[in-house]
Amino acid sequence: MWQFFWRYAQRRTQYLVFAIVGCLALVSIISFGAMHVLAQPANTSSKHPAILALKAPNLGRHFQDLGFEGSILIYDSKNNRIYEHNSQRNATAIAPGSTFKIFNALVALETGIVPDDVAVLTWDGIHREIDAWNHDTNLRQAFKDSTVWFYQVLARKAGHERMQQLINKVGYGNRQIGTVAEIDRFWLQGPLQITPKQQIEFLQRLYAGNLPFLQRTMNLVKDIMVREQTPDYVLRGKTGWLTSIKPNFGWFVGYLEQNKNIYFFATTIDMHKAEDAPARIEITRRSLKDLGLL
Repeated sequence: MWQFFWRYAQRRTQYLVFAIVGCLALVSIISFGAMHVLAQPANTSSKHPAILALKAPNLGRHFQDLGFEGSILIYDSKNNRIYEHNSQRNATAIAPGSTFKIFNALVALETGIVPDDVAVLTWDGIHREIDAWNHDTNLRQAFKDSTVWFYQVLARKAGHERMQQLINKVGYGNRQIGTVAEIDRFWLQGPLQITPKQQIEFLQRLYAGNLPFLQRTMNLVKDIMVREQTPDYVLRGKTGWLTSIKPNFGWFVGYLEQNKNIYFFATTIDMHKAEDAPARIEITRRSLKDLGLL
């Protein structure tokens, strides 16, 4: 009898051990599986895992390395991500300077002030500080050379009332263009102002064709904005330089098309001399390279 109970107790003990071992094994499998799932990338189907996994770069170091105060805002539209330096400045409005040539060109083409991008306006014969401005020119070349007098003529031809209507319709910046007498300089010294963030919002609408202009008009302006075009990317943009304030204020705004994605940008710097101008573009390029672009 005692032998029977002894064998019974041994079997029960063995069953209990097997059960405990089995439970522990199951918990280990579940835990390993959970760890495996947590270790997966957030979006394994993305075509840009490097960008998604990228730690936000220190864009401010490019300003420090080159010795400038300024800001940059880059918007990765596909992944809905923002990279920036100096967020306070990115939300501060200032006159758009020659970046307003994007809007001015839209108005001129839409209203028929110029029929296309190659129609020539005659130089007024007044010699100005930049040699490239001192000749007859057209919309496309004047955009490239940032020829102030050409776009002042366009604004005067558009007229105060029509320009104000279109500014209001688009919702460009603070929508203020001043008096009739200021029609050819309101973007150079105010009262029109726009923030870097608003610049990007405007460019997003231009890219998407979501502005109150004909598609032909927007397509022509987007074409004259092209600065670089390679098999890998297209870079569109416009610089600006405010000389009405001290220190001078430099803009570079636009967007990069690369890897089936659009990266909108707005860069600003404080400028003290003409030699500072290239830094607007150099800082932008360095920042885009931080994102694995260009």
